[in-house]
Formats: sequence, C-alpha cells, structure tokens
Amino acid sequence: MTLHTMAAIDAARIEAIVAEHAGFEGPLLPILHSIQREFGHIPEMAKEMIARALNLSRAEVHGVVTFYHDFRARPAGRHVLKLCRAEACQAMHGDALAEGIKALLGIDWHETTSDGAVTLEPVFCLGLCAQAPAAMLDGEVHARLDEHCLTGLLREACR
Repeated sequence: MTLHTMAAIDAARIEAIVAEHAGFEGPLLPILHSIQREFGHIPEMAKEMIARALNLSRAEVHGVVTFYHDFRARPAGRHVLKLCRAEACQAMHGDALAEGIKALLGIDWHETTSDGAVTLEPVFCLGLCAQAPAAMLDGEVHARLDEHCLTGLLREACR
C-alpha cells in the first residue's frame, strides 16, 4: 500500500469520525477523543479537516489539542508512564524521581524510547497527594514511589 493510499484511507476515517459527531452540540472534544482512540494520536491533517467541518480556524483546533495533555501529536509507546508534577509530589522528591527516570529511559517529557516501549508524560495531579510521589503506568496508579520501585514497575511492564 502506498503512502498516498494510506493518507486517503486515514482521511476517510477522519471524515467519518467528524461526520459522526458534527451534529452534536460542542463536538470538538468528542471528535478529538475519537480520532485519538482510532489513531493513537491526532494526525496533523485531522486539524485542518476538523476546522473546515466545524467552521473553526486550524489555530483554534490546534489550541485545543495542545491545551489538553492527553492529546498527542505522535503515537505513544507500548507503555505510557505519567509522572505527577504537582506540588505535593515535587515536595516528596518527585523532581529527583523524574530526573532519574528520564536518565534511565534516555528521553525527556513527551518523548518515546527508541525501541517504542515507553512514552514519558507529565501530569499535574493524580489525586494521591498524601501518598506522593505518584505515577500512572498504563492507566494504573502507583504511589509512594522511589526510583527503585518505579524502575521495577517499568521492567515488569516491558517484559
């Protein structure tokens, strides 16, 4: 299958998602969530297609995509590690934990390891402030973490 054919198929899938939600009040977020579920990220071409269909500017759509931390510009790795960056976690050595994990993985925020195993993302509060520092790995929350615990969780997940 050629890149042109793939792009046409992707465009048709995006158009179908937009059409499915376009008649609802406030359809932008449901459209973006559906596209991300379908593709694992928000493809760049989707922004223009959504803008045109909803009579918005591409900048407005881009602004919403970049405002919400759950929307991605690129597909995530097989595992997504979200480290809490809120004040309670920072007070409990969350910064040191984050720096250690970034060094261990060899990536920075919003990046994916070269083998596609782990994407690292910051989040601003997981609601576990009394059990800081906290993280979420593949949708499961973990609390009272140190680098040893988090490294073990990653090893287990990436087997």
